[in-house]
Amino acid sequence: MNQALATLKERGFFKQCTDEDLLNKKLDEGPVKIYVGVDPTGPSMHIGHTIPLFAMHHLQEAGHNPIILVGGGTARIGDPSGKTDMRKMLTIDQIKDNAEKLKKQIAQFIKFDDGSSKLVDNADWLSSLNYIDFLRDIGRHFSVNRMLTFEAYKKRLEKGLSFIEFNYQLLQSYDFLELYRRENCILQIGGDDQWGNIVAGMELIRRMEGGEALGLTFPLVTRSDGKKMGKTEKGALFLDPEMTSIYDFFQYWRNVADADVEKFLLLFTFLPVDECKRLGSYKDQKINEAKEILAFELTKIIHGEEEATKALEGARAAFSAGKSQDKSGMPTADISASELEQGINILDLYVTSGLSSSKSEARRLVSQNGAAVNGEKVSDVDTLINSSFIVEEDGEKEVILKAGKKRFFRFVVK
Repeated sequence: MNQALATLKERGFFKQCTDEDLLNKKLDEGPVKIYVGVDPTGPSMHIGHTIPLFAMHHLQEAGHNPIILVGGGTARIGDPSGKTDMRKMLTIDQIKDNAEKLKKQIAQFIKFDDGSSKLVDNADWLSSLNYIDFLRDIGRHFSVNRMLTFEAYKKRLEKGLSFIEFNYQLLQSYDFLELYRRENCILQIGGDDQWGNIVAGMELIRRMEGGEALGLTFPLVTRSDGKKMGKTEKGALFLDPEMTSIYDFFQYWRNVADADVEKFLLLFTFLPVDECKRLGSYKDQKINEAKEILAFELTKIIHGEEEATKALEGARAAFSAGKSQDKSGMPTADISASELEQGINILDLYVTSGLSSSKSEARRLVSQNGAAVNGEKVSDVDTLINSSFIVEEDGEKEVILKAGKKRFFRFVVK
C-alpha cells in the first residue's frame, strides 16, 4: 500500500473511498493534487473543521499538493450537510472578513511558502456565473431523485429544505470540475457528511470531461462516550483565542477521557504513529502524562510553542502548590485592592471570572461544595471575598478561584 494512504489509515483518516485501488495507484505514480473546502460562514474554525487539514498535512508531507478552497462563493448559500436548520445569510463583506481570518488558521497546517500548495476562493468563478447557462450546462447532469437519497438532504427535508440550499451540491460539484480543469486536481477529501457532494462532483467531471476523479472521506469524530468531540460547557472549541481562550483550549485536551487519548494523539498531533500508540497505552496516573503531551502538541500547532508553554505552566500551577510555577498561562484578570477591602460576594466574583455564567449557577456551585478560593473549599453563598483572602507568591498578590476539579481563574491584586 502507498505510504501516504497507509498513514491516513493508521491515524484514523479513512472512512470511505470511491476507488481505493485506483487512489493507491495514483498516489504511487507521483504528486497528486488534492482539494478540501473550508467554509467561511464564521470568523473561526472549530476543532472539528481541522480534521481534513490534519489529513492534508500528512499528504503534503508525503509529497502531494494541497489545494485549500475557501468557499467565498458557496458561503453565500450555505451547505445543508450535517445541518438541521437553514444557515443565517451573511453579507459579502462578512464572508470576506471571515475568509481572511480562516486563511491565517489554515497556515498552521499547510505550508504555502514552498509552492507545493494553493489557496483558492470559489467566488472567483461562481460569482460571475450566468444562471441560465449554468442550469443548461451543469444542472442537466443532476437527478433530483438521486440527490434526495443523500443523507444531507434527507435530514434537512424533515424541517424544510430551501431551493437555495438545494443548489449547493451543484455548486460544490462545479468547484471540483473547475479545479480539475484549472489545476488537474483529481482528489477531493472531506468529512463523511460530504460523501454525496464529492461523488456528485466526480460524476460531473466524468460526464463533462471524460476524466477520472476520486473521493476520500474521514469518520466524523466522537468521544468515547458517544458525544460530539470538541464540545465544551461554553460551546464549540474554537481556534480563535478570542472565542476559546488558549488556556481553556489546552485544558480541554488535558482533561479528555483516558479511552480517547490514543485516538486524539493520532488525529490531532504530528507525533509519529508509534509514539502516539506508546503514549496512548499508559494506564492509571501515567495516562495524565500522555494527556499533557496531547494538550501541549495541539496547542503548539494552533497557537505556537510560546503560548503552549504558557498554558502548560499555567495548568501545572493551578494544580500545584509549588511557588515556582509560571501562572501567566492561567485565565487572569486584575482586581483592585480597594475593591477587595470592601469585600465582594463570592457569587458575584465567580460570575465576573466567567467560571459561572450566572449567579444561580454560581450559587449551585458554591452550595454543592464545588468552589474553592486559594485551595480552600467555600460552601457559604454569603461569603465575602476580601483582603483576608489575598495570598502573595513570587512578589505578586493574587486570589485564585477554582470551579469543580479542573477549572481555575486568577485575580491579580493591583
